[in-house]
Amino acid sequence: MDDDTPGSDPCFAHHLVDGHVIDPETARDVATFRKAERTRLYALRKAMPVEDQRAMAGQIAARLDALLPDPAGTTIAAYWPIRGEIDLRDWLASAHRRGARLSLPVIVQKHAPVAFHRWQPGAAMTRGVWNIPVPVEAQPVTPDTVIVPLLGVDEAGYRLGNGGGYYDRTLARAPAGTVIIGVGQPFAAMRTIYPMPWDIPMQRVILGDGTVRAYP
Repeated sequence: MDDDTPGSDPCFAHHLVDGHVIDPETARDVATFRKAERTRLYALRKAMPVEDQRAMAGQIAARLDALLPDPAGTTIAAYWPIRGEIDLRDWLASAHRRGARLSLPVIVQKHAPVAFHRWQPGAAMTRGVWNIPVPVEAQPVTPDTVIVPLLGVDEAGYRLGNGGGYYDRTLARAPAGTVIIGVGQPFAAMRTIYPMPWDIPMQRVILGDGTVRAYP
């Protein structure tokens, strides 16, 4: 149009994040807040005595047993613990003995959903992205239950993770009926993470002090 009045920018690509149109200033402010919270929470994890971490893993394992009393025949996706995450490998071994099929997340393409590959205690492992151990043999499965590590979690169930966005992309595409359980230390609890359109809330959260939260 021949008009001296400035028009709208014809291209919104620079406002797109994971397919969502986002105000750049808001996105910047939220990113700054989350970066500071990650630094704070990583420091709290690092300061935790090993025996406290083990006690928290035991508390969470007991709550998982209550939520998933008969795992036989179900497929559970968990995670290999890194950066002070709650270590649930003993509970996973117990679930495996009771007949559960287990899997771990594997990054097969950057900035894309993860795949879940079949795993069991003692399976051959290799190093994946960021040197995280992953199964040598790639057997993709679709989990019935996904146990997600939390760095932070807010009052609405939105999760603060390590910042890669992989779980959000994955959970957004999870089949209907998939059970999503977040686990983390008690200090993971936050008022809000200022959720963005791509953030996916947990259905249940179990914290290391035994607290169980349910979300609509």
